[in-house]
Amino acid sequence: MNLDDRKKKILQAIIKTYLDTGEPVGSRTISKYTDLNLSSATIRNEMSDLEDMGFIIQPHTSAGRIPSDKGYRFYVDQLMGEKVQELNEMKEILIDRTDKLETMLKQVAKVLAVNTNYATMVSKPQYKHRTVKFIQLTEVDENHILAVIVIEGNIVKNRILDVVEPVEKEIVLKLNIILNTFLQGLDLTEINIALIQKIKEQAGPYGDLINKILEAIAQAIGEEENVEIYTSGATNILKYPELRDTEKATELLYTFEEKKQLTELITDKMDAEEQRGIQVYIGDETPVKSMKDCSVVTATYEVGEGVYGKIGIVGPKRMDYEKVVGTLQSLMSQLDDIFKNE
Repeated sequence: MNLDDRKKKILQAIIKTYLDTGEPVGSRTISKYTDLNLSSATIRNEMSDLEDMGFIIQPHTSAGRIPSDKGYRFYVDQLMGEKVQELNEMKEILIDRTDKLETMLKQVAKVLAVNTNYATMVSKPQYKHRTVKFIQLTEVDENHILAVIVIEGNIVKNRILDVVEPVEKEIVLKLNIILNTFLQGLDLTEINIALIQKIKEQAGPYGDLINKILEAIAQAIGEEENVEIYTSGATNILKYPELRDTEKATELLYTFEEKKQLTELITDKMDAEEQRGIQVYIGDETPVKSMKDCSVVTATYEVGEGVYGKIGIVGPKRMDYEKVVGTLQSLMSQLDDIFKNE
């Protein structure tokens, strides 16, 4: 039997409250914590209907209600359905934005190279403070559970977890509810000991499995994504006599072609909030070995809160610093206007 919106909201409120307190939930509690603006008597009638339909049960006479397995199932199906729909709706938008952003950043690298006569690089933006969006546990076999972790930016991480004994499907279902209820929207700094203890209390004898899941989540959030870098004008380096030495030039050109070493420059000082503006590296100050005879000027741009990328210009130590810094400042202002209007 389908539930109307009022019953759905009451059922969700019962489940969330029960997960939080571990105590049977009464109508008075629901009347305080929902936006239904219903009297306790009306809520009692709705709860009675939900009980008749098998979504909640009354463990003791005169006590409040707790979710039944059927209630948990409905809650999880609703939760998963909403998340799948949300991700599907965002997918096309994200693909379109990603394509446009990639094209724009490649163009930025080319224009900078032409305007400055130096080598340039632009990194795609990365999330620096990623949060948990959704967690889905699925039984693979008797000894393994698959944890699908969706984090900020719709980045999906899969982890296979070993279990000593088979975990019943209904337990997996309840763990899904517990984890999503407590962890959605949090980053690593917000998952503290008190919260972990609360989750373990709800999980009962499955504390060890919770430890494994939390470890997998921490790894997923903490993992660095591959930094994608667009470069242009690498051969401009050969225009400057001091950089034409065969060995130096070969090493520099290889660095721009291979790009791996450039990630050191792109990620350098990204976590230092006060140093997210324009940075100038002269000679040995650069973290890239092949650029010790060069000067590098970088600027950090922000797409959104916690989402950053870098633009860099590489040239001889006698580069026109005033022009380069002015060009980057102007570019940062333009990018800021573009991203704000997205």
